[in-house]
Amino acid sequence: MKQSRKSICTRLGLLALTLGLTQGASAANLNQQQLNDIARNTKIGFGVISNFAAKPQAHVTIANGSSALPAGAGDWRIYFHSVRKLDAAQVDGLSLRHVQGDLHELSPTAAFKGLAANAKLDFPYTAGAHLVSYTDFMPRAFIAQAGLQPEVFANTDTENLSEFVEPFSKPEQQLRASNDEYPIATAATRYQDNLAVNAAAIKADSSPKIIPTPADVKYRKDTVTLDSSWQIHFAGRLTGEAKYFADQLKEYGLTVKTVADHLPVSGKVIVVNVDKSIGNAEGYTLNIAADKITIVGGDNAGAFYGIQSVLSLLPAQTASSYNIPQLSAVDAPRFQWRGMHYDMGRNFHGKEYTLRLIEQMARYKLNKLHLHLTEDEGWRIEIPGLPELTDIGAHRCFDLTEQTCLLTQLGTGPHKTGSGNGYYTTADFIEILKYASARHIEVIPEIDMPGHARAAVKSMEARYKKLVKAGKKAEAEQYLLSDPQDKSQYVTVQSYTDNSINVCLPSTYAFVDKVVYELQQMYRKAGTKLVTFHMGGDEVGAGSWTASPACDALFAKAEQGVAGVADLKPYFVSRVSAISSLRGLDLAGWEDGLMYDANNTFNRSQFANKHVLANAWDNIWEWGVADRAYRLANAGYEPILSPATHLYFDHPYETNAEERGYYWAARYTDTAKVFGFMPDNLYANADKTRMGAPIKNLEALVGRALPALEKPENLRGLQGQVWSETIRTGKQMEEMIYPRLIPLAERAWHKASWEGDKPNLEARNAEWAAFAVQLAVKELPKLAAIGGSFYLPPPGAVVDDGVLKANTALPGIKLEYSVDNGATWATYTGDESVRNANALVRSRLGDSTSRPTGTTK
Repeated sequence: MKQSRKSICTRLGLLALTLGLTQGASAANLNQQQLNDIARNTKIGFGVISNFAAKPQAHVTIANGSSALPAGAGDWRIYFHSVRKLDAAQVDGLSLRHVQGDLHELSPTAAFKGLAANAKLDFPYTAGAHLVSYTDFMPRAFIAQAGLQPEVFANTDTENLSEFVEPFSKPEQQLRASNDEYPIATAATRYQDNLAVNAAAIKADSSPKIIPTPADVKYRKDTVTLDSSWQIHFAGRLTGEAKYFADQLKEYGLTVKTVADHLPVSGKVIVVNVDKSIGNAEGYTLNIAADKITIVGGDNAGAFYGIQSVLSLLPAQTASSYNIPQLSAVDAPRFQWRGMHYDMGRNFHGKEYTLRLIEQMARYKLNKLHLHLTEDEGWRIEIPGLPELTDIGAHRCFDLTEQTCLLTQLGTGPHKTGSGNGYYTTADFIEILKYASARHIEVIPEIDMPGHARAAVKSMEARYKKLVKAGKKAEAEQYLLSDPQDKSQYVTVQSYTDNSINVCLPSTYAFVDKVVYELQQMYRKAGTKLVTFHMGGDEVGAGSWTASPACDALFAKAEQGVAGVADLKPYFVSRVSAISSLRGLDLAGWEDGLMYDANNTFNRSQFANKHVLANAWDNIWEWGVADRAYRLANAGYEPILSPATHLYFDHPYETNAEERGYYWAARYTDTAKVFGFMPDNLYANADKTRMGAPIKNLEALVGRALPALEKPENLRGLQGQVWSETIRTGKQMEEMIYPRLIPLAERAWHKASWEGDKPNLEARNAEWAAFAVQLAVKELPKLAAIGGSFYLPPPGAVVDDGVLKANTALPGIKLEYSVDNGATWATYTGDESVRNANALVRSRLGDSTSRPTGTTK
């Protein structure tokens, strides 16, 4: 027994040394009170020096507002999150190292001379890629020491990143490199950019229109008054849709009676019926006349979309009656897949925001919600029988052993109370499924594998250790996702070295089957059906499984089709395909999860599913990968257009350091850019390179012929994506999605007449101006009325000879200005006289405002 205890202590000591934290008493160490005082009173800051150097240069500063930091190689450490992987460095006795993912560590060495009270230390470093945005830095840096409670530096415990990140004021800080051709957005540049849409908006009809635009609609001059005297007369099969309609009208202040169609009605009536002869799934006809509104769907979904078209005509403000235009419409969707992808794997925002997203999708006739439920940074759905997935995998904190939580990432800080933690219980998820089903939205669950799977891997390792300790080795190995003997080395795009599921272990497929089984049970309990299982499949770290004994053993079996590492991804997909196919499911994955390389797809025939869908996302034009959607379609897969250059809503709205988001695919994606996306010819959307150089000839740019779409019938539709690395709150999430979701829905439902290989720019600009007016006067006010958040573009403004001239990218949005640095604000009514040439301007809609922007002479 004594020998066993000694062995355990030895192993624990070695582990602590490996992790860089020891508990040895030392004059260089801190006590808890000292650590608390340092966290409370010392300020940590970050700043960019230059992106124009051979590698981007930045620095971290430590302004000691507490007692002296002790000299010598103490056990205290400072940890901070960085979007970019930082190079190891030593400065003034402090050592910088990368821990895992975005977590970095500063530790004192023997050469550290200490830091006196009120002294400041500057630590320069180099980063793996450019830094041009406040959100390239993350909150909640913290200090830790073994045996003590870690604490967040108080000045970094905020979502106002400018409190600890220095301003971006110089070109070398604002631009990604000296050849970056994208101009920085300012009040003056916006003013010029906004002139065209404001001129076109003068001619636009601001009366309410159905959004998304119907295939064929004729608005008449006459109106009809909708009030509580109307009745809904519905076909029995549409009981749920009729109830939804009545409930929505009640939200607008109208109480209408619903009557099934076997009972007579008189007076003003809204007839809601189904007639399969309409011929289009999800299609409908709508006729609004003086005393009768008739909605006829080709199926229940079509009738529901007809209902949404009526609701679309109502304003944001509630009243006792509404005048809506008389009209006739014949409508059907452009694509059968009109999707929105939501990543709560990285940062969890809660059920409330998911339900509100579903409601907004329904309003705009989107029908596929792709829920990214798992990631390296989190597992977000309860799986009965595997509590570790949420007990550990749904929470981040500072536990280097990862036996109580995942290692902190993405600005969560050291405590489980930090941002981004949480998960859907089974009851939550069933509620979400019911809510979506009532709105004709299919929920597609994604369990990302075999890469991006660190949360699952670490959770199952914790389960393994717990059960082995309890003497249950066979049970411990049942769902293990990692090979303890695997010595493979890799670093992923997100800077992880241990996030790949081992595809050679039989327990991996027991895990997949268990998770899919439990998902199916939730769908059944919700009274619906799991149709599509999304396996992720993307961005597997190069080098995974190259030194895995389990994989070497698999190769030694000489099974057909598994001869080496390059065969392992299609082997994994084929195994997942078999599991999902036996359960009657379609299979989906990200494009690179179904391809050997940029040009070669896996053999479609090796997958058993009737439908295998592919999200085509990586379309950086000059990288030569924008043709993957067509290659996959031609090979028999069914692509969903998800191009990062146009439909990644985690990218900034404009080129400005104060904008949230990543910018690896496009320097910015504003609402107008989403509106202008043309799905029918992906190549026609190639406008600029990543660095902003105009693209005149795409084939010349990539140096080869681009494959044509030979099987357009395989193209399923399109989908917007929001990834949440920099999105820690639900409010931030909604601001990134809205209003961009609305033009996404427009392009997914309606093909514009201006689209083409060479679009009619004049017609597009006119239609965009009209659409922008609808956003400003109707759509965003509706979202505001239910408490939703959304992005308002900062205004354009100039001061010309003492006169303030201001405009907005969304004509109809109210503008305000301040001449006392934001202490007071006044409504901008047009060409205001200002004494101070450095006025501030902002947009306002209800309680929401844009960030202020300053003018200069």
